Amino acid sequence: MEKEKLKIGITQGDINGIGYEVILKAFSDSRVLEIFTPIIYGSSKVAGYYKKALELPNVNFNIILNADQVHTKRINLINCTDEDVKIEVGRSTPEAGKAAFAALDRATYDLENGKIDALVTAPINKNNIQSDNFSFPGHTEYLEEKFGAESSSLMMLVSDYLRVAVVTGHIPLKDVSSAITKDLIIKKLSILNDSLKKDFTLVRPRIAVLGLNPHAGDNGLIGSEEEEVIIPAINESFDNGILCFGPYAADGFFGSDKFMKFDGVLAMYHDQGLIPFKSMAMDNGVNFTAGLPIIRTSPDHGTAYDIAGKNQASELSLLQAIYLACDIHKNRAFHEEINANPLPITEAKRDTRKIE
Repeated sequence: MEKEKLKIGITQGDINGIGYEVILKAFSDSRVLEIFTPIIYGSSKVAGYYKKALELPNVNFNIILNADQVHTKRINLINCTDEDVKIEVGRSTPEAGKAAFAALDRATYDLENGKIDALVTAPINKNNIQSDNFSFPGHTEYLEEKFGAESSSLMMLVSDYLRVAVVTGHIPLKDVSSAITKDLIIKKLSILNDSLKKDFTLVRPRIAVLGLNPHAGDNGLIGSEEEEVIIPAINESFDNGILCFGPYAADGFFGSDKFMKFDGVLAMYHDQGLIPFKSMAMDNGVNFTAGLPIIRTSPDHGTAYDIAGKNQASELSLLQAIYLACDIHKNRAFHEEINANPLPITEAKRDTRKIE
């Protein structure tokens, strides 16, 4: 009997960006259909436009009305956008934002109802998608409200050799210091530790925590956040069984090979973690929303209006996002299986752990 393949939902993102270019390129090799069953949430008209305009490989779609009609050996597409939608390549338009949300809304409904196993989101424009239905800084916050609770998710960037998460995400830089609290760091460390175990099958993950200030504060000389907030959070988390260390100065940490000695890195704010990550892994990096019961990944790039319509975009990050979603689904199932009937921990074992 053929093993049932995962159903991976892929949203179109901003129709004026590089979303359809990377989607079409990703599925130009039919061998990917041996791994999973794709369902594109978007527009057959927009896909056809880019296929013709960019002379991309002849990718054929199986148009379906809903995820129940999926064909496991075809690239399925659910039309979520009006047929008369206007395409303006390389431009941010309200119509593109409306189309991006329509696809996201339909896909998250299917994800919530078990119609698809994981969600991969093509890049959106965080400005033009804003509406009465979407008033969030990005996908992460939208999905957190839909599937989690306040601060229950964690933005994590993943490559073959580096995993970087952030305490604060899409907020102004001037608000970062006041937003960082001991409790928030402890919560994010807990989410990161759990994700490394469940989603990446690491038994005892080691986590590096970055400081906020230059030189990690230099013992209070360049800011007090490390001494008053970050170090107490690290100590309490370590006492609770999380192998976390730091705080490390961000420049030296990424400038050396120190990051290679850890399974995950917790940065204090968005650019502190994402700039070095994207500098090292832009072509194959993946944005993963950790801490939620659902699986969502995304390429680590944006809409790239500057190269939209020029046939210059690489599909590698989208492919890595799809493969990571499949891997995480498999890893979660394995983690649940091996922890279904755990052996009781005896007092002797507890003592041994303390000695370690």
